[in-house]
Amino acid sequence: MPQATTTATDASGARAATAAAPPYPDAGAARTAAPEALHEAVHAQRAPTATPGGSDFAPLLKTVKEQGLLDRRTGWYAATIAVNALALAAVVTGIELLGDTWWTLLLAAPLAVLWTRTAFVGHDAGHAQITGSRRASRIIGLVHGNLLLGMNEAWWNDKHVRHHANPNHVDKDPDVGVGALVWTQRQAAQREGFARWLTRHQARLFFPMLLLEGIALKISGFRFLRRQPGREGVLSGLLMVAHLALWATVLLTALPAGKAVVFALVLHALFGLHLGMAFAPNHKGMEMPDPDGDRWGHLQRQVLTSRNVRGAVLTDWFLGGLNYQIEHHLFPSMPRPHLRRAQPLVKEYCRGIAMPYTETGLVESYRQGLAHMHEVGEPLR
Repeated sequence: MPQATTTATDASGARAATAAAPPYPDAGAARTAAPEALHEAVHAQRAPTATPGGSDFAPLLKTVKEQGLLDRRTGWYAATIAVNALALAAVVTGIELLGDTWWTLLLAAPLAVLWTRTAFVGHDAGHAQITGSRRASRIIGLVHGNLLLGMNEAWWNDKHVRHHANPNHVDKDPDVGVGALVWTQRQAAQREGFARWLTRHQARLFFPMLLLEGIALKISGFRFLRRQPGREGVLSGLLMVAHLALWATVLLTALPAGKAVVFALVLHALFGLHLGMAFAPNHKGMEMPDPDGDRWGHLQRQVLTSRNVRGAVLTDWFLGGLNYQIEHHLFPSMPRPHLRRAQPLVKEYCRGIAMPYTETGLVESYRQGLAHMHEVGEPLR
C-alpha cells in the first residue's frame, strides 16, 4: 500500500482503539431492514455522543458543537437546489432550441456536471445535512436521486450507511467488497478467468471503467427494488421510470433516435466519470482495518481510512465538499459549507494527539489510489 503524506508525527500511540460510541444505530442490520427502518437509520447519522468514560473524540466533538458547525444551513441548501434546478432547465431549453444537430451533443458535458451537483444534494440529504425532518430529507432524496438521476436513493443510503459505519473494512464496507474491482491481494487471489485479467490491469482500466458507472448506478437501483416491499418500492420504481420517460421525451423531441441514444450514452459516460472522480480520492489506498484485529474507535476508524484533498473554492465545488472527507466522516450530518471551517480544528486536534491526518493534492490522491490498485493486482502479473 502506498504511504500517504501526513501532517502528524509518530502515530504509534494513536493506533489503539478509542471508545467513541458508533455514529449509526445499527448499520450492519440496515441491509435487511424495512424501508421505514432504513430511512430512520440513515437519518440518525450524526456525530457520536461521548461515552460516560470519555474518548479521544469527545473534546473535538465538544469544540465543533460549541462553534455551531453542526447547525444546519437550510438557506444555503435552498439556494443551491434552486440554482441547480434553474441550470438544469436552461440546459434542457438549450437542447430543445438547438434541435437536430450534432452540436447539441456538446450540452451533454454541462448536463453531466449538473447531474453530479444533483447527486451531491441527494448525498447530503441522505446524511440529514439539509433538514432535521426525516420526511423532508427523504423527499429531497427521492426527487434528486430517483426522479432527476434515475438512482434509487434507498439503495444508495443502504450502501452508504454501511460504508460510513466501517470505512475500508473488507468484511463490512461494500465499497471495498469484491466487484468489478478488488482492493486486497487476498481478494485478487480468488479471481478467475476474465475477472483475473481485469484485476491484473485494474489500475489502468479504472478511469475508463468509470465511463460505465452512470448506467451501472441505474441498474443497481432497479435491482434493489426487490428489497423494497410495498408502497416504498412502488414509489421508488415509479419515480425511476418517470426519470427514464422524462429524459426520453426531452431527447426524442429534439433529436432523432440515433442522436438521442448517442447523447444519452455520452451523458451517462461523463456523469459516471465525474462522479467517480469525486469519490475516488476519498479512501482508496488508505488504511484498511484488520478484520481480525482490535476494534477501532470512531476517531481512529474515520481519520486513518480517509484522505482529504487540498484546494480552494473550485475544488470544493468540483468534489461537492467530499474533499473534506475526514471531517465528513467524523461528522456525517455536518452541512457541506461548514466542512471547510471544521477542517483546521480537526487537523490541529489530530496533530495534538499524534493521529495521522492525510491531505494531498487532487492529482496525488489519484496517484495513490491507482498505486494501491496496481499493487493489489501485482501477484497476478
